[in-house]
Amino acid sequence: MSHDQNFKNLLLDHPRQALAFFAAAEAAKIDEKVRITPVRQEQLQERLGERFRELDVPLRVEWPDGRREALLFVLEEESDARRFSIHRLARYCLDLAELMKTDRVVPVVIFLRRTPGVAQRLRLSGDQDTYLDFHYLSCALGELFYEDYRDSDNLVVRLNLPNMQYPAQRKVEVYAQAVRGLTTLEQDPEKQLKYLDFIDIYAALDDNERAEYQRDYPDEAQTMSRFAERFHEQGMQQGMQQGMQQGKHQGEALVLERLLRLKFGVLPDETQRRIEQASEQTLLTWSERVLTADRLDEVLH
Repeated sequence: MSHDQNFKNLLLDHPRQALAFFAAAEAAKIDEKVRITPVRQEQLQERLGERFRELDVPLRVEWPDGRREALLFVLEEESDARRFSIHRLARYCLDLAELMKTDRVVPVVIFLRRTPGVAQRLRLSGDQDTYLDFHYLSCALGELFYEDYRDSDNLVVRLNLPNMQYPAQRKVEVYAQAVRGLTTLEQDPEKQLKYLDFIDIYAALDDNERAEYQRDYPDEAQTMSRFAERFHEQGMQQGMQQGMQQGKHQGEALVLERLLRLKFGVLPDETQRRIEQASEQTLLTWSERVLTADRLDEVLH
């Protein structure tokens, strides 16, 4: 699973909501007239060479009336805080500042879970003075309390409810609030499908929790079922197209895997192996069972 790619998609699809959540203080004066555009990765690759890191997301914020200079936000996601390097981030921000000819740069780091001892500030100094003083905005999702955000009208916030802090016994409620936020705040059907997958990955409900969800939240469960049906139709078309290019078996396996992840969340390694090894007829049989099954084992029995 690529957490970096998941969050990159989220930031690029919903930049305004992302900045309002992850960089609230700096984004307070960003209104609907402000233009937010990602800095082209081809440009970064050409100018920064090996120093360029593809999964960083620089966003350029511009005020069309010229009230102020453009502001560059550099957002980085760290699923494992132990990998984070403040020196690397500082170098990257300096590189971008030079490339974009600006000193208005806001570094933002999104941690799924913060690790004690992660550097918050970098100071380069001698005996007489400090010559570089660098720090960044930080959002540690696992330290945020679900209750404070459960009814937010910010889509990026609602999608990240499963990444926040909550009692284990309320996990299904958290999942339901995230799905409800998705269905009410996102109008694009394609993105609804895309970010239902995001919620599933980070909530990771087990079979019992999914049964509880279907029992206690029948309206949301029915919405998910409609998503699955729509995705099934789209997936079959995609599968046929991919089947022409990659082979019919691979296309059918891809459709089934996406259907299962959409309905049951992250798939065990054993399930993925069974899909890879199954015959075309078995894959078709399993695909037909997805929409009526309540548990993963009902599909693959």
